[in-house]
Amino acid sequence: MSRSRYTRRLPAAVLAAGLALAVSACGGEAADTAASPSGAAAAQLDPNADLTKQSLTVTVWDGYTPKELPQEVKAKLGFDLKVTLHDTNETAMAKLTSGADTGIDVAFVSGQYAQALNEAGLLEPLHPELIPNLANLYPEAKELAYDKGNTFSVPYTWGTTGICYRTDLVKKEPTSWNDILDPPAEAKKKVTMMTTERWLALPALKSLGYSVNTRSDEELAKAKEKLLAAKPNLLAYDDTTFGERLTKGEAVMVEAWDGWCPTSEENVKFVVPKEGSDLWVDTMVILKSSKNKEAAHAFINYILDPKVHGWAAANILYKVPNKAAMDIVDADLKAKNTPLQMTPADLLQGESIIDLGEDSTKFTRLATEVAAQQ
Repeated sequence: MSRSRYTRRLPAAVLAAGLALAVSACGGEAADTAASPSGAAAAQLDPNADLTKQSLTVTVWDGYTPKELPQEVKAKLGFDLKVTLHDTNETAMAKLTSGADTGIDVAFVSGQYAQALNEAGLLEPLHPELIPNLANLYPEAKELAYDKGNTFSVPYTWGTTGICYRTDLVKKEPTSWNDILDPPAEAKKKVTMMTTERWLALPALKSLGYSVNTRSDEELAKAKEKLLAAKPNLLAYDDTTFGERLTKGEAVMVEAWDGWCPTSEENVKFVVPKEGSDLWVDTMVILKSSKNKEAAHAFINYILDPKVHGWAAANILYKVPNKAAMDIVDADLKAKNTPLQMTPADLLQGESIIDLGEDSTKFTRLATEVAAQQ
């Protein structure tokens, strides 16, 4: 399964430069999404198009879809599917914003990256009439801050961030982000936090009552103070192997994405701290440059079939925003992996992470400064 959905983010200036280059190569300017919520005018599509005359190229994280997906799509929809892989959002963005014709039709990217692509005018507005399986989504899936109403993206997986911990190795079960930032004596040097910029800042921002999308220099400075104060008490910064450290007993508490917390293991639990957390979403988007837009819509519709979409919950242990799919996830699997039991209402208590444009450089700077401090 994919364990690299979020690795260290490229500096926002690099991303902005790539977006500008891509838009320039297309002969236009970045879209004004305030005036046009979907970023660009929709193409005229043929609902009766012969899909066997089209083909599709998709870029997705390794392990995020079934290996046999190309064969299944060919059998069900009649067209050839080529799957290319990216290891991070940044790798995908580098492909999509290079200005070159990559031939990619559909991309799996996280919500804030979909937002950035749409604001640059690089995404095709969705044609809901070609995606009838949108009806399978929870109503809450239309309330995501980066794309209200699903005008340019379809959510594939969603979740939150919290504290994953060993019940047998802590004297008091954690309830607050401060339990990570200022751990009790017995947990010092046995705690990990993430280095990915938005998630490095998250515990400090939430513990102070601030938004995960803050643009305030003053609030980020206070968050930096908390992060620097926490640093001497950490075992490590760890974005990928924190679950292993926990199961081995090397760590007793870790900042974790819900699907990565190994709650199926004995004595491991996950909690969303009382100060609240985020709501992250991974999405499917169609590129404006696609020459196979009818096939792209048919592909997304196929993914939203309950049996197909349910694969993600059963195999990568992330919740999917598809009620019909979650309803058929094995009850024993849900019982062993408690984050799968979270409801859409639970998730929407978290704050949707959105793209901050050039203000993202403030999080880059904060992460760099925290990492450099000895």
